[in-house]
Amino acid sequence: MSSQNADTNKRSATQSALEILKNYKGPSVRIMEVCGTHTHEIFRLGIRKVLPPSIRLISGPGCPVCVTPVSFIDEALLLALEHGCTICTFGDLVRVPGTTSSLQKARGAGAKVQVVYSPQDAAEYAKAHPEEQVVFLSVGFETTTPSVCIAVKTAAEEKLPNFSVLTANKTMPGAYEAMKDSTDLFLYPGHVHAIIGTSICEELAVRGVSGICAGFTASELVTALAVGVTKFERGESFFVNCYPRVVRPEGQPAAVRLVDSMMEPCDSEWRGIGEIPQSGMKLRDAYAAYDARIKFRIPKVEGRSNPACRCGDVLQGKCLPSDCKVFGKVCTPEHPVGACMVSGEGACSAFYLYGGK
Repeated sequence: MSSQNADTNKRSATQSALEILKNYKGPSVRIMEVCGTHTHEIFRLGIRKVLPPSIRLISGPGCPVCVTPVSFIDEALLLALEHGCTICTFGDLVRVPGTTSSLQKARGAGAKVQVVYSPQDAAEYAKAHPEEQVVFLSVGFETTTPSVCIAVKTAAEEKLPNFSVLTANKTMPGAYEAMKDSTDLFLYPGHVHAIIGTSICEELAVRGVSGICAGFTASELVTALAVGVTKFERGESFFVNCYPRVVRPEGQPAAVRLVDSMMEPCDSEWRGIGEIPQSGMKLRDAYAAYDARIKFRIPKVEGRSNPACRCGDVLQGKCLPSDCKVFGKVCTPEHPVGACMVSGEGACSAFYLYGGK
């Protein structure tokens, strides 16, 4: 088949999927976009505007920065301000508010905060600055956890004494369990299941929890949503992998084995949801020297979020960002009150940028 014919067929299939969505007459359905990138792309592409009222999209807890609790930011501030550590982090976390401050404000007060693009960058920084204690803020889901393990393994092999990680790594299956009553249908994140495979989705379908795994292009998202509502209308639980070119049933076994060899499950707090048992990942005892909480003997920290912020309710699908009294007024991307407005994957930032202020 020529590329021109393939493009024509793809456009035709996408148009057919759009017609299915626009003309949907079935029962009301709540679809939770677990992935923050899905939320932003659906907004950016204008997909929400073509959906009838009976198809309701809910932005779920699929943004790692958004679900990271306030206490984690407070721990990072403690390391920076009291222990004099150099904090290496992805850019979004710098502006996320802690209980009383943020890493951005701490940097303005003299703390060393370096924005990096990978855990390996942080390890390289530590190698180049042996006089500094460097802590990488390890935030993310199954997609990014293997790269953290590689950085720690490299640091152990090279015997870097000044590198450690503060972990807030989370796994999605626990979140699916916690959120399954808030939705009729999960729009599963393709990049997560590219790592862990689809067995959890298939297990949930057997137990009555439906879902579709989707890619990120316009045609992939529209097709996945059309497949989802068509299947939902039949009244039986299901799982469909609509992203087979990337997501395979077995996932990436080598990546899973690497993480399992270096990390173990632990209870973890999710912003707005609370503690989900065994939904976090921490370094195993063999790598305790690279665990910042152990290395610097960080005490238990209880963070307090701004009571005006409704990020927690947004992440659970209990309200829209626009229902929050500070949204678009006090809370904007330039002056965020909550993490959902800070993150490039956050629901509040998506609503602000594309949904009207």
